[in-house]
Amino acid sequence: MTGPICGGFDVTPSDAADLPQMTRGVMVAYVGDLAVVLKSGDAVTLPALSPGVIYPIHIARVLATGTTATGIKGLG
Repeated sequence: MTGPICGGFDVTPSDAADLPQMTRGVMVAYVGDLAVVLKSGDAVTLPALSPGVIYPIHIARVLATGTTATGIKGLG
């Protein structure tokens, strides 16, 4: 995660499917919680993410259960 972000994609939360690629960051359009599975395999909930902020985190999956944030963008 040392270079600039050079791509992005819309994220549809799913309890079963991994993202098409691992993220280097994530951003949301509307405040809410983000339930994720990290690159390490750990499942965590990131509470009350703020819109427009880039959070530098390697995410493998965004879970539907527990996610209330919307307008989620994966950044790579």
